[in-house]
Amino acid sequence: MIYSPSLTEAQLQKQFSKLRKLNYNRFFWWRMYDNPNKPLHVYTPLLDRIKNGDFDYSHFGYQAMWCEHEMNKLYVSIGSDDMGRYVEESSLLRTRRKRLLEDYNKDEKDKLANLTKELSINFKLSREEVKNYMEEFGGTLEELYISLKEKYPYNEYYLPKFLLKRPHL
Repeated sequence: MIYSPSLTEAQLQKQFSKLRKLNYNRFFWWRMYDNPNKPLHVYTPLLDRIKNGDFDYSHFGYQAMWCEHEMNKLYVSIGSDDMGRYVEESSLLRTRRKRLLEDYNKDEKDKLANLTKELSINFKLSREEVKNYMEEFGGTLEELYISLKEKYPYNEYYLPKFLLKRPHL
């Protein structure tokens, strides 16, 4: 085996069942699935956005792991004797994996930056304080939000009532 993905194929299939399968797109041919849940508007309360999955693990990582499983299968079927053939036949999968990992890294970086920004605004803390708290915390995002709410109850940012009654844009 060349790659060692952290999830099995069955676990990946379970994750893919939550996603929407994409038709072929010549501009994003390497992407196989997309998130069916649209991100909520920025005026939506942060806890609702967390529950919606706006800050969850990027689905591009799952797709890259799937490519690794496919390349391992190809390696087993060809064998270690003919590496030239393996390199030739796995070139599309390697390119797909590379692009998915690029998308994954960009998506995760953006989600982490947005989450730290939103938490710092919501609880009136500096971004460094939020990052330090996140590094020490060992639960889910929802548990992190609740823990911050309990630790800093007077810092929580409340939206004016007229904004809460607005329909989502």
